[in-house]
Amino acid sequence: MSDYKIILYLCNWAPHTAYHNLQDNGYQIPPEIKMVRVSCTGRITKALLLKAFEMGADGVALVGCGPGTCRYGTGTLNAVNNTEDTERILELAGIGGRRLRFATFLPDDTEPLRRFLAEFTADIKTMGKSPVVPMGKVPAETTEDPTSLADILKKHDAYACQDCGKCTSACPLALSGKPYSPRALVGAIAAAPPLSEAVIRDVWACLTCGLCHERCPSDVDFPEFIRDVRSWIHARQGDENQAHGGFFQSLMRTMTSPEISPGRWKDRPADLIADPEGKTLFFGGCAPYFDIFFRNHAGLDTSRTLFDAVRLLNFFDVHPRLLETERCCGHDLLWSGDRQNFLKLARLNTEMMNDLGIETLITACPECYRTLSLDYPRHGVKPAFTVMHLYEFLEREIDKGAVTFAPLEHRITYQDACRLNRLSGVGALPRKLIHRLMPTRFTEMKDSGAASICCGNCAWTGCDAYSKAFQVRRIRQAAATGSDLMVTSCPKCQIHLRCAMEDPFLGRELMMETADLTSVIARTIRWE
Repeated sequence: MSDYKIILYLCNWAPHTAYHNLQDNGYQIPPEIKMVRVSCTGRITKALLLKAFEMGADGVALVGCGPGTCRYGTGTLNAVNNTEDTERILELAGIGGRRLRFATFLPDDTEPLRRFLAEFTADIKTMGKSPVVPMGKVPAETTEDPTSLADILKKHDAYACQDCGKCTSACPLALSGKPYSPRALVGAIAAAPPLSEAVIRDVWACLTCGLCHERCPSDVDFPEFIRDVRSWIHARQGDENQAHGGFFQSLMRTMTSPEISPGRWKDRPADLIADPEGKTLFFGGCAPYFDIFFRNHAGLDTSRTLFDAVRLLNFFDVHPRLLETERCCGHDLLWSGDRQNFLKLARLNTEMMNDLGIETLITACPECYRTLSLDYPRHGVKPAFTVMHLYEFLEREIDKGAVTFAPLEHRITYQDACRLNRLSGVGALPRKLIHRLMPTRFTEMKDSGAASICCGNCAWTGCDAYSKAFQVRRIRQAAATGSDLMVTSCPKCQIHLRCAMEDPFLGRELMMETADLTSVIARTIRWE
């Protein structure tokens, strides 16, 4: 019996008739193919395509109706776009884009369908087994997860909550109108298990932005508390509150497979200079995957930040090592409760970089910075290298006084990244760099610095209409400063705020140019 597994998502209309005719004529469907009958291939999202690989598929075929014959109008176009995007991500992640295929057939296309099934099966066998280790095939690892909610409450001293409500009065989610209260959530968890459905829903709605912790007179670290509660729930009943169908959680879990061979930097511009033997590593993060997944957002190009970061390092004669085999740091797995797979990624990344003798790791991503420098050691994974944010490096070099900046013909304001600002304590550094630039004007938003509000999502969980409402609020705050450029420091701020700007009902009211601080510095910095 073949040990290959090929998932065939088959449209219920034209191709299913052809498939049925094949069987009626005595054709034996290759045993590797497991057919899943679907109402329309346009309903098979990128998340479902990737999930099949996460669960152990060696190949996936999406077979639907031709353009102009789809019963749902745009089903074929959706299927084409979803397949193309997922193919590119599979290729980038080192799984293999050719393992995914899209084809269309009419009811009479019996022979073409037979040839397709035979040829695709042969192609997959030629490629060999998928490098992804199926979830559920690996024994559970022991983690330091607390065994009870009482342990988590005690660990974070949540019993010290004074029930004053200052957290709720500051929570941006509560202020957006959502019936949500950090104070009430702590109280409900402390009351006694089992947790109600409302409590579980709210645990994943929390933005973990840390503003409540900032205001708490008892110093209850609410983000860390929520993260541990999520881990406790995830280990017992999973998580159904993931945005985008759980695509990014699936992608991160596939990266825990040791045999995949990502090509993270293969599309980098030719002008970037890297040292393949260097001891200083630039860690890029997941921006290339975001750009493919969200390619329909106007002007989204978060990879540009990575390329500009390397250009800035080159500007100061640093030629960093770039690892094609770089994997996600695991931030979103940790903060969405999947601590077991976070630890797998942390160990893979750390062992790989330690073996290469990396001495200094520089990153421009707030989440990678926080995760690599703080969360890895806190979870028992000890990097043998120093972690530095790019802003620290730039401030040190610029402070030497050999550079200046071209005038920036923009009135700018700044959107803080929570992981860099409140959760890593590096909020002052980007402002110091901004003041070194020569903008027409720099104006802080109403809520800024220690009081800043986030971009509306945490680790791809809990995104809903309320998240959108306060993203709109944030953009309006930026516009109220009279600025024409919003500078950010996190790729996810770009994604979420640009998403809100595409609100079809508010139209151009929300449109505002955005750019990452790294890119702004890269395009204006000059030698004196």
